[in-house]
Amino acid sequence: MSRGATARLFVALDPPVWVGEELAAWTRGLAADARREGSSHGALRVLDADSLHLTLCFLGSRPVAEIEPLTEVLGGCEEPACELSVGAPLLLPPRRPRALAVEIRDRQGELTAVQERISGALAAVTAWQPERRRFRPHITLARMRGAPRRERGAPTDAASPVRDARKQPLAATPPLSFTPEAIVLYRSWLAPEGASYEALASSELSSAVR
Repeated sequence: MSRGATARLFVALDPPVWVGEELAAWTRGLAADARREGSSHGALRVLDADSLHLTLCFLGSRPVAEIEPLTEVLGGCEEPACELSVGAPLLLPPRRPRALAVEIRDRQGELTAVQERISGALAAVTAWQPERRRFRPHITLARMRGAPRRERGAPTDAASPVRDARKQPLAATPPLSFTPEAIVLYRSWLAPEGASYEALASSELSSAVR
């Protein structure tokens, strides 16, 4: 393998299978209703239930040589499980959305503390630096079709599907609560039809250990 080889990496929590299926079904219903009504929410590429995850740390393109120390760090983690719930739907990024997501709520603040500790541990063994912006837990459910990148100098509302999406209300999300069982290091493989994810390592959360 070339010394310059890289891998697109991120660390995430996976929702239970039944939660992924409920969220995927909600999103498919939203897209179907929108198509019938001629809404821009119908222009959604709904993600498969088994690809849904809550990203804790997006590492981006990293040297393949960093995978081993990242795996070792993750294997040594002893983080507590915490109960999470599905919140309101989100269009991300807010000003020029390209994705539909749902916010994830954590009443006790444990999830943010876990994210900070994991970020620090990963940064300690690599040259990766955590993002400065505030952690906003969410699960991405769909990508928007017809939402091109903004050209420099173009007005904010240049893409009509994006402008319309911001003006149209979204249906209420299903009232779901769940407890993730593990933190997972993923490698993302990009393709024209969408990304696929390969689990490289995982660490069970404490209350999930039998």
